[in-house]
Amino acid sequence: QVQLVESGGGLVQAGGSLRLSCAASGRTFSTYAMGWFRQAPGKEREFVAAISRSGGSTYYADSVKGRFTISRDNANNTVYLQMNSLKPEDTAVYYCAARRRGSYYSPSEYDYWGQGTQVTVSS
Repeated sequence: QVQLVESGGGLVQAGGSLRLSCAASGRTFSTYAMGWFRQAPGKEREFVAAISRSGGSTYYADSVKGRFTISRDNANNTVYLQMNSLKPEDTAVYYCAARRRGSYYSPSEYDYWGQGTQVTVSS
């Protein structure tokens, strides 16, 4: 069992930056690949970024590539999402999730989810 708690969301102007954190419970954090997803009102949950168990491989949605960076600290059971050059279309609830196997890109492949943190980007 893994419990995930996101933090770091908030209100920011377009062009600004935020760093999201996701703290995980348990001793098995390093056995899970981690992902960030987001969901805007009236839209489906969509993939943002993912990172392999060791942190050696990262994956990004085209819409955030070059602006967002995912990283992890296995010693402290935390995964991060650094978001730069934010746009109003990045406004959504952001969720972190953990998976043992399967596709990095599909929400249905993830086993555990956090409660989400709101990111609002004003124009």
